[in-house]
Formats: sequence, structure tokens, C-alpha cells
Amino acid sequence: MFKQFFEPESSTYTYLLGCDKTRLAVLIDPVASEVDTYIAELESTGCKLVYTMETHVHADHVTGADLLRQRLGSKSVVHRDAGAMCADLLVTDGVHLIVGTLDIEVRHTPGHTNGCVSYVCGDKVFTGDALLIDGCGRTDFQMGNAGQLYDSIHQKIFTLPDDTKVYPGHDYHGRLHSTVGQERLHNQRLGRGRSREDFIALMSELKLSYPGKIDIALPANQACGRLS
Repeated sequence: MFKQFFEPESSTYTYLLGCDKTRLAVLIDPVASEVDTYIAELESTGCKLVYTMETHVHADHVTGADLLRQRLGSKSVVHRDAGAMCADLLVTDGVHLIVGTLDIEVRHTPGHTNGCVSYVCGDKVFTGDALLIDGCGRTDFQMGNAGQLYDSIHQKIFTLPDDTKVYPGHDYHGRLHSTVGQERLHNQRLGRGRSREDFIALMSELKLSYPGKIDIALPANQACGRLS
């Protein structure tokens, strides 16, 4: 079972993965404002939510992890370096989460933030804000590091098979997914054989605006979505 949700204000994708046999499910990067939508989908498919899995501590929206934990008893998952010690499960690189017949591998992909992870499940990789479609996450705050992001993507994502489907944390142009092969060859920031040095220089020259919700989102997400 697989479903992709879209929250338009922050252009965020959330992903539901479920085991057809056991009806156990996970949500990757849930948004607080969309919790009722997720619960309706879980109820309609007869699924029990086991985990909410964050790719990182978000600066542009508030996670739904705490609300879902309160309402459904799900457990929140973040990387141990994410700065959200409130999580029920702090994971590290190489950990496998088994949910029914699903095997979800955690790959630490820091650089956008130091606690970023990508989740690999079968022929899919959920890259959060590390690797976007034809782009990547910014590296100028939350302990971002352009060289580290370059290494993460090349070592942990671009080493996957070419036909692995890439599902990012955001897209601002209506695109749903890409593939590892497509991004390795054609990504404007990281593909086309771009060197590590050129990537670092490119990222240092970006003039990006301050995230509008960061002052609300970061403290809330470091508390697993609690606003007070």
C-alpha cells in the first residue's frame, strides 16, 4: 500500500506506506494541519499507524507526529542527531525498521540539516529535503553543510539502482517523483558530473529568503510537533 499526500502551503509531500498482509502502516513527514486527512485514509483502508517517520526537523511546517501519537498511539522516529529528543525512537544510519512485510532502511544523509535521513523501502527512496527533483535542500542554516550534502547524496542515494524512484519532501512544480538515474545524470545542482568543489561554490552563492515559519516550526518540531 502506498499513497502520496500534498500540503499546498509548504508544498510538502507526506507518504503513507502500509503492509497489505498485516495492515500496519507508517507515515513519512506528516504535517500537523493534515492529520484528519491521514486518519481518514487509515480508517478507510483498515490500517493501524505504527510509526511517524521524520526525514529531519522541518523549518517550514509543523510535524503531525505528536497529534498522531496522542490520537492513534503511533511512535515518532527521528535520527539521533536531529535535536528532537522527544521522539520515541532515535535511529542511526543502517537501522532497518520492519513493519509487517515492509523493510525500511534508514540512511543518514546530512547536509541540509545534520539530522537528515533518507528512507529506502523496496524500489523507493524517500529523500526529504536532501535530494529534491532537479535540486536539493539549502545548506545555509540548521547546521547545514554543502560538502556534507554532496557526499551524502553521492554515497547514500546515487549508489542506489538507477530505476529506484525518488520521492522528495517537497516539490514546487507539481512533480510527483523522479528516479535515481534521472537525478544522477540531470539534476541541475548535483548531476551532470558536477564536482564537489563546484557544488560548494554554487550553494554559497544562493541568495535565499529566511524561511517564513522557521521561528514557529523549529521549536515545535524539536518538541515532536508540540506547539506549547
